[in-house]
Amino acid sequence: MSEISIIIPVYNGEKWINDCMNSILKQSLLNDDNIKIEIVIYNDGSTDNTQELLMKWEQIFKSKDVTYKILGSNISNGVGAAKNRAVGMSTGQFLCFQDIDDVMNPLRIYLQWETAKSNLNALVGSNIVRWPENSTPRYVRWANNLTYNQLKLQIYTSFGPTLLMPTWFCHRSVYNKVGGFVETGLGTPEDLIFFYKHLDAGGDLIRVDQALVVYVYHEDAATFSVKRELIWKIQLERLQNCVMPSWKEFTIWNAGKRGRKVVRALNQDNLNKVVAFCDVDKNKIGHNVELYCPIKRKVIIKLPVLHFAEAKPPFLICVKLDLTGGEFEKNLSSLNLIEGIDYVLFS
Repeated sequence: MSEISIIIPVYNGEKWINDCMNSILKQSLLNDDNIKIEIVIYNDGSTDNTQELLMKWEQIFKSKDVTYKILGSNISNGVGAAKNRAVGMSTGQFLCFQDIDDVMNPLRIYLQWETAKSNLNALVGSNIVRWPENSTPRYVRWANNLTYNQLKLQIYTSFGPTLLMPTWFCHRSVYNKVGGFVETGLGTPEDLIFFYKHLDAGGDLIRVDQALVVYVYHEDAATFSVKRELIWKIQLERLQNCVMPSWKEFTIWNAGKRGRKVVRALNQDNLNKVVAFCDVDKNKIGHNVELYCPIKRKVIIKLPVLHFAEAKPPFLICVKLDLTGGEFEKNLSSLNLIEGIDYVLFS
């Protein structure tokens, strides 16, 4: 059995293949005769020169005694299906997920393998470098600076999984326990769904604090096919199922559009638990907000708007991070709250 399987889904990846494969060729573990590495690629209905380029690289890796498998279909069934088919044809004890448009640091597989060997129940990620540089600075700052505890706490932000999918590495049992990726096709946040299922199954999260992946930002990236509204609904459903049952009452931090949208979407049990909005806007504080339901043709709830310092936790915070020059973060810090107990970020 191969020790490590590199799992690569590909759809129209001709412009990225050479850089990706070169980075795999430079992996330090390829020179270790005691470790077997295989590359398993699923060509998900590409219509460009992907297949021809992949076959050229097949000869290069075989000359290095690296097992190289190309699978595929004539039609695209989506990223989730492509990953599942590749995993299904792989034999490694460990799985290294790699996107064709990203590049590995030469020590990526070695460092994540060393971590995963001691943490068989963990999804192992890493820090990233974004290219082009500064294309998504807030995202990179957030992902690279989360603490170990925050990896499991800040799982309801618009940024998605706290371990970025292009950095995932795990023992095969992690994948098997989850049951693979959903296969509902284009537009599905299959990584987020897998991530939540992993946590629900008692899985751990670990990040190697080195930039092991160059995460490329471009307009054709699969992530742009996923609608933010669908992610929001999945996250809110999990919040209502996993967090809110332990709250007897709570406050929505943000009396604006984002906060009101959340309140409108809550089920009746959780709607009854909301006692107030809180905010920093002087034009809102001291007033009441009435939320009208056009379907029921009535006001579903009437809530006061308090200054954040006067409100009571727990808070569901519907404010985006790192957008106010540190003002929001300073206000939150001033309350000396415990994340995950006194507040949850939903932004």
